[in-house]
Amino acid sequence: MGRTSTVQGVELTDGETILGLGSVVAFLGVSVLAVVTERWKLLAIAWIAFGAMAGGALLGARMGDRDPTRLVWGYGLASGAMITSAAVFLVPQAISQHAQVGGFGIAAGVLIGYNAHTVGHRLTHLELPMDTTATELAAHALSAGLIIGVIYGAMPELGLLLGVAIVSHKGPAGYAAARRSTLAGDSALPILLPAAGVGLTAIPVATIAFPDSAVFNAAVFGFASGVFLHVAMDFLPTCEVGGEIDQLSEHDEHAHAVLDRMRTHALASTTLGGLAVLVAWLTVAA
Repeated sequence: MGRTSTVQGVELTDGETILGLGSVVAFLGVSVLAVVTERWKLLAIAWIAFGAMAGGALLGARMGDRDPTRLVWGYGLASGAMITSAAVFLVPQAISQHAQVGGFGIAAGVLIGYNAHTVGHRLTHLELPMDTTATELAAHALSAGLIIGVIYGAMPELGLLLGVAIVSHKGPAGYAAARRSTLAGDSALPILLPAAGVGLTAIPVATIAFPDSAVFNAAVFGFASGVFLHVAMDFLPTCEVGGEIDQLSEHDEHAHAVLDRMRTHALASTTLGGLAVLVAWLTVAA
């Protein structure tokens, strides 16, 4: 066990501190690489992702009450934006390149995402400097950055909208993850790793030459769609008896009424998350 320090009532281990601050230092390093190689679009996408998730995590960590409404909205906005972004920007690209390969890619992304999520629960038995939520988010962010780097490396003519849409969930996701970590008594500092994750992998990967073929692009876009959809569905607010939202509400006598109200918030938040992506697309398209 490493040494610990306490910040605002939350214990920080040496591992958490090194992981969080080290992620920022590494992110600054790849940002310099992006400037040198003139990967301006990826630099913008990476910093938008980092700012959104880090800002959302800071806000979530500072909310000390156990009101489930904010957590439902964090999950709902994130999942709504992610599902819409995948369906609008990634799935059509995969299918248009090669329908069958794109379809297999989508299936592989969903199944591998589920398998990784299931196996990831075993990480709770290990002594890691971050909780399961941060670990899963980091794996998603690093893999998403890898895919974004491949996409923009193979098709540099793509505009900013695709990348920004892919990372549009970062703010709500960071908020929800930090809330979950803080309420469990864990530090939100490790969330800096998934916040920086897109840039950490996207920028270096974009400097590599990849095959320019429809089949390859279909596989990449399809896999990205599948992973993205899996993570999005995992973020959908589950307002059921015995679930996380029910446990957070800490109501017994009026539990059913509370969950009914949370379901209304879930419907509104997921819908608005999707509409936000639609508005962004209409604004850029106009």
